[in-house]
Amino acid sequence: MTRRHLTAAVAVRPTLFNALFSEQSQQDLASLAALRYQEEDDRLSEDEMIALVQDCEVAVTGWGTPPFSQNVVDACPNLKLVAHSAGTIKHLLPDPVWNRGIKVVHAAAAIAPAVAEMTILLMLMCRRDVHNISRRMHAGEQWPQPELGFELGGTRVGVIGAGHTGRNVIKLLHGFAADIVVYDPYLSLERAAELKVTKASLEGLMSTCPVITVQAPTTPETYHMISREHLAMIQDGALFINTARSHAVDADALYEALKTNRFQAALDVFDSEPLAVDSRLRGLPNLVLTPHLAGKSEQARERQGALIVEQLQLYATGRPLTQEVTRDMLTTMA
Repeated sequence: MTRRHLTAAVAVRPTLFNALFSEQSQQDLASLAALRYQEEDDRLSEDEMIALVQDCEVAVTGWGTPPFSQNVVDACPNLKLVAHSAGTIKHLLPDPVWNRGIKVVHAAAAIAPAVAEMTILLMLMCRRDVHNISRRMHAGEQWPQPELGFELGGTRVGVIGAGHTGRNVIKLLHGFAADIVVYDPYLSLERAAELKVTKASLEGLMSTCPVITVQAPTTPETYHMISREHLAMIQDGALFINTARSHAVDADALYEALKTNRFQAALDVFDSEPLAVDSRLRGLPNLVLTPHLAGKSEQARERQGALIVEQLQLYATGRPLTQEVTRDMLTTMA
């Protein structure tokens, strides 16, 4: 199959580029295209963005790449593909990109396994109270005798959202023989059967699952979808996890619910990041806090770069892009 040699601008900070693209991926990328690189770690200005991308057919982007404004799109008439080496793209690609018909791919699928593993980790740790038992032993308690913990096997686990990460969580939960319930209005009964999960209403999931994990994107439709009323439905002693996007949950309502100490929670995402030093969440005994690290693993970073290289290989040979994002998909994406 004939492969075209591309022209590509790498609008990614050098330190981030080296973290995302292994030596092999960098070699593969160089074999695919004549490359221009962002030279400094400072955020590009609009003029610098234009100077870098102008005349290129492909733009490789990442965290910190400035948006493709109308001025940028107008100044880059040859731009045909934006290859985003991270997940969320809405902020990066406003209407001018879609109006021009520029193709877009992203690397969300490469990050999802890491987030899913972290989600399972939090389930296992919290359901066995490992973090608190360890703290007690460090504090001098010789041999704690905690209450019995809970296995995931046979536990009814509610997954809110069946996108990239939700599906990876489901896959891992099957390995524990969990009873998996999913709320996702876009999940068909046929697809639910393929995933071997049970569809449920949000209310049904919140009220019947002792373990609940949020994997929903932030969209106008999902904003505060988990309300005070939904949080009141959570069973006593249950575990509520959010490793996705904070805005799907009413933060004030969650704080008030956690103050009752009726259930546990583990949060990796917050409405404002980094979390303020004096945040009211700090110090809650039934809350595990982590600093938005679920997607951060060595393997995830290398997969992100490798996936972008794979997409450029497909594009250069005229084959269908397997990680393409279309305008119609944006309404259900983070």
